[in-house]
Amino acid sequence: MAQKFPMTPRCHERLKAELKKLKDVDRLANSKAIEIARAHGDLSENADYDAAKNEQGMIEARIKELEVKTALAEVIDPSKLDGDRVVFGATVTVEDAESGDESTYMIVGEDESDIKAGLISVAAPVARALIGKYVGDSAVVRTPKGERELEIVSLEFKGFE
Repeated sequence: MAQKFPMTPRCHERLKAELKKLKDVDRLANSKAIEIARAHGDLSENADYDAAKNEQGMIEARIKELEVKTALAEVIDPSKLDGDRVVFGATVTVEDAESGDESTYMIVGEDESDIKAGLISVAAPVARALIGKYVGDSAVVRTPKGERELEIVSLEFKGFE
């Protein structure tokens, strides 16, 4: 069975838009840059040609990556979820048992994680430790700085504001 890529509708639309831009705009511009560089003559010492060919490789690799991710996307709308257990799409407030500091995270797909915005990847250690737990449960997270115990203070399901 093929790997699924969980993501919110917002992320799915963003990836589809990026894919369309790469195919319709960037690929065409790169093709023209290669054509212009070829016209400069000797390709063995043509830095413009080398740069354009490298860019072409990166564009094509990203197109392939996005085609796979959008085709195998498991689009989950957090605002349509409910329950009392932490799952993908949940917004979870946790309290660090040692410091007492509270943090709120929304568990999202890998392509939309942004720790500064409180969006953590479903594959991140904190998310993996929290998934399946209930409000009031504690989760032990292994971090580079050692183990942290987080207590789940609240759980909600909401979309992006």
